[in-house]
This record gives sequence, structure tokens and C-alpha cells, in this order.
Amino acid sequence: MSKVVKLKKGLNISIQGEPSSTIVELLSDTYAIKPTDFIGFKKPKVLVKPGDKVKAGTQLYFDKDLPEVKYTSPVSGEVIEVKRGAQRKLLEIIVKADADNAYEEFKQFSVSDLGSLSSDDAKAQILEAGIWPSIIQRPYAVVAKPTDAPRSIFISCFDSSPLAPDYNLALKGEDKAFSTGVDVLKKFCKDIQLTLNSEAEISNVFSSVKGVQINKVSGPHPAGNVGIQIHNIAPINKGEIVWTIDPFAVAQIGKLFIDGKYDATRVITVAGPQVKDPKYIRTKVGANVATLLKDNLNSDHVRVVSGNLLTGEKIEKDGFVGYYANTVSVLTEGDDYRVFGSFTPSASRYSVSRAFGLFSFLNGSSKKYDFDTNINGEHRPFVQSGIMEKVLPMDVLPVYLLKAILAEDFDEMEALGIYEVAEEDFALCEFVDSSKNEVQAIIRRGIDLMLYS
Repeated sequence: MSKVVKLKKGLNISIQGEPSSTIVELLSDTYAIKPTDFIGFKKPKVLVKPGDKVKAGTQLYFDKDLPEVKYTSPVSGEVIEVKRGAQRKLLEIIVKADADNAYEEFKQFSVSDLGSLSSDDAKAQILEAGIWPSIIQRPYAVVAKPTDAPRSIFISCFDSSPLAPDYNLALKGEDKAFSTGVDVLKKFCKDIQLTLNSEAEISNVFSSVKGVQINKVSGPHPAGNVGIQIHNIAPINKGEIVWTIDPFAVAQIGKLFIDGKYDATRVITVAGPQVKDPKYIRTKVGANVATLLKDNLNSDHVRVVSGNLLTGEKIEKDGFVGYYANTVSVLTEGDDYRVFGSFTPSASRYSVSRAFGLFSFLNGSSKKYDFDTNINGEHRPFVQSGIMEKVLPMDVLPVYLLKAILAEDFDEMEALGIYEVAEEDFALCEFVDSSKNEVQAIIRRGIDLMLYS
């Protein structure tokens, strides 16, 4: 039976630079796949070298600890750099696309009759094409192991994070691909859970899917986080595994079995206070951000973030969009310092609490703010203010869990819900934390302790 979940805890951040509803196609000259995007990726084995010709879907590397999961090129072209960092750590493999992608070549895969398709054959094709890294397992929020049998598969059909794309718009016209992708996922697990935003109009892309459980969720961010949805719909018990996948990857799976091609096309938003013309862009996974931002910045003194402003990664202005990123966010680099810091009275600055950023509450909820990257304070011990509990819609005690992680108390971490959480679920906790702790990094540290100790 489907569920209706009404969340009251959370916070919608009012920020300038929301994208218009126009989708523009913009392909870059170069693309990169970065092992650093994949949590748990430890031992890369590179299969290409500069000068090699590749097709869309050609394998570039794999992890020696999980060799069956392949990481493939999003476009056809030539490998121009295998970039490494300290101690020869593999940072990215850069591919120069063929003729602006006009004559793109695809590695050909089977076009299958789903009625006779076995789960093993479906799994093998998804692995071979390089779409498998889009399947994330809970607990631990790492790339799913192909040998595992999930209890259920969750697909969050909306993103509530700041400046995120509206999937109804971004996936418009992908009805067949999405429903086919869902049918393929049913080969691995019969319990497919689609979560929809009950406060928005539902696209036919999602409403037409058959044989799945439809859940409707409402409330402020992080209502769109799949971990929050799992917790409030069907919590994970010890020993259980749940897979999650985003709607773009579901459509990619569908196209793989309809056309026999790995189509890395993705619609993202390029938005934020420092973007002149915030908009939706149809591009491909791993696109060069310089192309996406060309002649579209208000100033050069900005920070570019691959992903949303709460969980994204800082990248250079000529860097590459991350594998999982649906947003490129741009805001002012906050390297200016005020005499009294966050205590300086101002009606133009955002504040969660009336105790700081005085007078900003007078603006009401409709005002959009020009955020910068200044954290307005310094790191200090945890303050028991109760503010984290107000933005985390889970039956978890965030401060106690964070302290248990720092103390490396495994029993306490388990009792406090470490198996149910991921970094993104605590992003708002980090945003509102007056103690300026790196909350998401602490959560990942705790998960890694449970996973690898």
C-alpha cells in the first residue's frame, strides 16, 4: 500500500539565481570521469592511455576491489589525459569528444525483449555499459554490490535541494525510457518504491509507471532526499539492503535496453546568485564546466560547485561536473570579513535564528538571498541548541550520533542509527550548526568505520 508522508522538520533555503524553465542544449569539447566521485572507490585499474580512441560506453577503468563494476566513457573521442595527484592517485580521465559530439559513436549493446530477459543478463549489460555505479546501496551509501539481493529499490522522483532541477521538466518526453528502466530493475527486486512530491503536479513520466508502489511526500528540504524517504516509509533493519537510483539513471537503463546504447545525456541546472542567466542545460555526464558557464557569470570572484550548495564539491572554473551532480551552483567567494562577524546587524543577510543576522527575519520567507561562502564564525565544541533536531526529519539524535562517531564508539553509533544515514541527510545540520563543525565529513567517517573496521 502506498504511503503519504508529511514532513514538518527541515528548511527550504531562499537563494537567488533560480533557473528558468527553458532547456538549452550545450555540449562541451571535453568530458571527464572522476574516481573521486565514487565513495568507497579504492584501487583503480586504468585501461586506457592518452591517444586511445574510445566510444561512448568504452570502459576506462575499474576498482580492483569490485572489478565487475565498470566505469565507462560518456562520449566517443580521444583520451587526452590520465590525470594523477599525490602518490599517483587517479583524479580523472579526460576525453576529447569527436567533432562537438556531432558524429558520436556508441559501443553497441543488446536490444532485449524484457519478457524473456533474465536478471543475470540484465545485470551483466548494465555493468558492461557503465550505468551500475548509479545504483547506490543503503546502508553505507556506496556503489551497490552486484551480488547483493536488495529488499527494495527506492527512486526519489523529486529533488528538494537548493536550485535543483524539476524532474518533471528535465525528464519530459522520457516516458518510455523511464518505464522500461523500471521494468528492468524489477528483474532484481519486485519491491520498487517511487516517491513523488505531493505538493507539485506529477508528470506523466512517473504517473504512468505500472507495478510499483507510489509514495507521496511533502515538506521542506530534505524531503527529496532518498535516505529521508526510506527512513519515513520503510526503515532499514539490521542486515537488510536497499538500493537507490535517481530518475536520470533509470531512463539511461531504459535506453540501454531499447536502443542498445549507453546514453550519458543529462539535464542539469546551472544556477546561483552569480549566474547571469540561470537555466536548464542538456549536456552529458562529466561535462567541462567552463563551457556551461561561458559568458554567463556576474563576476570572476566566484566559487563553482559541482552539485547543490549543501552537498556539492568545489571545482575549478575549468573543472568537470561530477558523475552524480544534477546542478552546477555558483556563488560569491566569501573571503571578506566583517568586524563583528555574524553579529553585525543586517536585513540583507540570511539567518536561521533571530539571534544572529539581526533583522533578517523581517524580510519574510519570500526574499531571495545572495549567499556567499563565508561561514561567519569559527570551529568550536558542539553547542546543545536543539537546532539540528529541527531540520532533520529522522528519529535520530544528531549531536549524540556525531559525538559517538568522534569517540569511535561502535555500539553507540549502531544504537543511534548509523546504518540509516548518509552525509546528504545531515547537510542541513551542517548548514545550521553554530559550532561550524564539518558534520557531513564526520558522518562519512562514522560510516567508513562501520564499513571497513
